[in-house]
Amino acid sequence: MTIRHVVSWKLATSDDAERAEQTARITTGLESLPAVIPELRSLQVGVNVIPGDNFDVVLISDFDSVEDIRTYQEHPAHLEVSAYIRSVVATRSAVDFEV
Repeated sequence: MTIRHVVSWKLATSDDAERAEQTARITTGLESLPAVIPELRSLQVGVNVIPGDNFDVVLISDFDSVEDIRTYQEHPAHLEVSAYIRSVVATRSAVDFEV
């Protein structure tokens, strides 16, 4: 069984330059996690390319179990990245499902 963890974020800023800077920092931070969190089986980050009311960034990651997701979520490297993300987002949505 694989658990897919999908999270989307809408950034709080309306400034295009600031949004680009924040999405780059979010992407870099998230993409650094597989190297330090062995429970993280795969990770993909996408940045929205169509302006509007859509979410700005999406994370798609795979884990072997719900327990592995919890380990990932409690890992210090994840906590550091997620603290920054929380500081710049207005809205978040998440879904975890079996694939």
